[in-house]
Amino acid sequence: MASAVKTPAAAAVDFASAIRTIPDYPKPGILFRDITTLLADPATFRAAVDALVEPYKDLKVDLVAGIEARGFILGGAQAHQLACGFVPIRKKGKLPHETVRIAYSLEYGIDEMEMHRDAVKPGDRVLLTDDLIATGGTAEGAVKLLRELGAEIVGASFVIDLPDLGGRSRLEALGVEVQTLVAFSGH
Repeated sequence: MASAVKTPAAAAVDFASAIRTIPDYPKPGILFRDITTLLADPATFRAAVDALVEPYKDLKVDLVAGIEARGFILGGAQAHQLACGFVPIRKKGKLPHETVRIAYSLEYGIDEMEMHRDAVKPGDRVLLTDDLIATGGTAEGAVKLLRELGAEIVGASFVIDLPDLGGRSRLEALGVEVQTLVAFSGH
């Protein structure tokens, strides 16, 4: 396990110890990294949000786009800190207005996500966020969906990176800078 962000806010906090690990969830052999323990601690949650926005505070971010569901929690807090708007990226069928949708690959199959067609305007500078990057399929789908609407992706931020699964590399191959707070080896 190694810290991935070198900001002053991140240096003072051991984010890895604030994250609960649940073995064999959702299936045998998987170590589920649960950030609800980090979110429940006010000082650690605040430090995490501060560290996640630090690299972007001077980049004139227009919107934070959060991936359902933990990305909503983090993204709302990040948008508040950056004094910008927030856009939810949801699973198919959850939004009431006209949407755009994209299929993306998961470790175990295909899923779809969508967002309101009018949520992003061409040229909007968007920071993408979620709790964890693993294989990168969901984040890659979100980047493509945002770009389809004309967004400029200023970066992607995650609390956790699982580098052995290659998600960071997938986003970097799309020209997206990735920031994380902590990395855990394995799955």
